[in-house]
Amino acid sequence: MRPIQRRDFLRLSAGTTAAILLSQCSRSRPQSTAPISAPISAPISAPIQFQKQTSEGGLLSLDLEAKAQMVQLGNRRANLLTYNGQMPGPLLEASPGDRVQIRFTNQLDQPTNLHYHGLHIPPTGTGDNVFLEIPTGESHTYEFEIPENHPAGTFWYHPHYHGLVAEQLFGGLAGLFIVRGALDEIPEIKAAQEEFLVLKDFALDDGGNIADTGHMAAMTGRVGGLLTASGQINPAIAMAKGGLLRLRFLNASPSRFFRLSLEDHPMHLIATDGGAISSPVELSDVVLAPGERAEVLVQGNQKPGDYRLINRPFNPAQGGMMGGTMGGQNSDRAETVATLTYDGERSEISLPSQLIAVEPLPEPQTTRQFTLNHGMGGGMMGGGMMGGGMVFMINGRAFDPNRIDTQVMLGTVEDWEIINTGSMAHPFHVHTNKFQIVSQNGQPMPYSAWKDVVSVSPGETVRIRMPFRDHTGKTVYHCHVLDHEDRGMMGILEIQQA
Repeated sequence: MRPIQRRDFLRLSAGTTAAILLSQCSRSRPQSTAPISAPISAPISAPIQFQKQTSEGGLLSLDLEAKAQMVQLGNRRANLLTYNGQMPGPLLEASPGDRVQIRFTNQLDQPTNLHYHGLHIPPTGTGDNVFLEIPTGESHTYEFEIPENHPAGTFWYHPHYHGLVAEQLFGGLAGLFIVRGALDEIPEIKAAQEEFLVLKDFALDDGGNIADTGHMAAMTGRVGGLLTASGQINPAIAMAKGGLLRLRFLNASPSRFFRLSLEDHPMHLIATDGGAISSPVELSDVVLAPGERAEVLVQGNQKPGDYRLINRPFNPAQGGMMGGTMGGQNSDRAETVATLTYDGERSEISLPSQLIAVEPLPEPQTTRQFTLNHGMGGGMMGGGMMGGGMVFMINGRAFDPNRIDTQVMLGTVEDWEIINTGSMAHPFHVHTNKFQIVSQNGQPMPYSAWKDVVSVSPGETVRIRMPFRDHTGKTVYHCHVLDHEDRGMMGILEIQQA
């Protein structure tokens, strides 16, 4: 195990996504009568099941192995990359103050590592250290503590070895990391039924292997035509009439954007990437860029029957080409993600009126600008990988593992302006510290929320406000269309002791 060397070489957020999620859809009713163009018809499959690993006595301890494994996806056998032979990997659950010990072994035929996406833990040593390389056949023990004041939320783990991130995530490597806390103890939420939907797309060849999606898709964002929810195709979700359903969404696809709606049911947003918002917000659509999470409540107040959770066509590039090219979304038809079915009846559970207050941040000490764009490369890129074809850049520079791009001081608050001057949407992700979206193209957000991914559409400027707390050391920020990251759209952030 060694640091990566030079030779080794995107709604619920701002941008177009925020316009749909945070403003246009806010307080609106679902359009159940809107036409759905040729939805994929798939039989309803079994309910979702996870292998769960929960902390005991303040310790979450487990063995985790990355390996190729044949798994069942609907009626197809697929040779995927898995954690512990599963896709998605084990659902990990801990509480603030818990210690985490993960004994990780790499049985892939290429190097890898782990990123604990959204967790506020040290970015160095045995914590969320994305600069590690774990070679084939070798192991590494990750050990860290969930801070006592860590918010409850939906987080996740996935590979982050630069140059192979998109390939390994597209192959199947992803798993949920749930932190329990105050949000889970609100009586209405505690009484709700809970379901976890890990949204991933795959491209399989006739032999069930991950297909080559082509040179252009590999440059601009690979997308597959097989859509899964927690490893299943159109899983069943049963809910009692009068009940309350808590859906936790994770977009674990490397490039695909999702626009989700539930037939005849509004969804009530209760949490975003970084945890709870202050009060529920009614939405007709939930739009998720790659890497984003959302938690919603659904009331069981309709007639008995089947109701589809639908992924509708969505182009994050506002007129850019669809498919694995300019938009990051390849489908011009609606798809059924899962099916909600009423099963039985119970006394009605109301929605909570208040959740968890979102801390207001002070005015920033510093404002920085980050311009996102792309160009044609030739020869070697800054990180050492071949730059033939498209190169993705932040402030005109592709990633270099030996260069510190941004230095900040611990204990400060900064505003970052993310400016997209290119023709593709870029979900901007920051490791270690979460942020709040201040404005999109100068327009303030309708409510406060903690985020770690914000999608920035072509021509847009998004301002985020971020406090740098608790942890020093090197970490990264990057585009979460992971082919863009692998081809250069990443920078190194150094957090220094004041």
